[in-house]
Amino acid sequence: MTASLSSPRCLLFDLDGTLIDTAPDLARATNALRQHHELPPLPYETIRAQVSNGGSALVTLALGFTQDHPDHAEARHFLLSAYGKDVAVESKVFSGLERLLERWARPPRRWGIVTNKPRIYTEPLLEALSLSPHVLLCADDLPVKKPSPEPLWEAARRLEVAPHQCWYIGDHARDMQAAHAAGMTAIAVGYGYIAESEKREDWKADCWFDSPSELVDALVTSDEAQ
Repeated sequence: MTASLSSPRCLLFDLDGTLIDTAPDLARATNALRQHHELPPLPYETIRAQVSNGGSALVTLALGFTQDHPDHAEARHFLLSAYGKDVAVESKVFSGLERLLERWARPPRRWGIVTNKPRIYTEPLLEALSLSPHVLLCADDLPVKKPSPEPLWEAARRLEVAPHQCWYIGDHARDMQAAHAAGMTAIAVGYGYIAESEKREDWKADCWFDSPSELVDALVTSDEAQ
């Protein structure tokens, strides 16, 4: 851990591309949409880079339908229905993070998830992977979602900690925007679903970790030193 960062009392994670590698199952659903329209499958890496942008972005990637296209909503419904049938066939916690979650599950440490993923998909995924965060905020739990800070504030409130005592960890610029607006330490992970065109320096993250092992080692080492 860099000397400029204070040790967190609580860890809050983004979900897709940060805590769980959901890209394989979302790629399967995206290519099911392509197949439905008699189009060949897209390469996995092409889809992976768009996963954190949500279902609408995957529809645009798959079919070229922007959100104002008359068939966009129907295509999005097809994609999400295909995904919802099997949310955890290949999805898994990023390697090494289980060790971190196990440590932060023991008092006085706590951890949670703040995601723009709807609860209808999030809860079955967490259940399939036997994950039990101390707090879970999904896209449909509040009137606003990231990059607004309100979901992060609500997570801190439920955990009974001050925002400045939390790290928010994510793989998208909106995660850093939300963290800064909420007064939390903004941690970016380079192993997530980041398009090559992204300018990482524009994210203004407090710290970057390019692999799960770097994140785990920094937090576990800091924790053991206390």
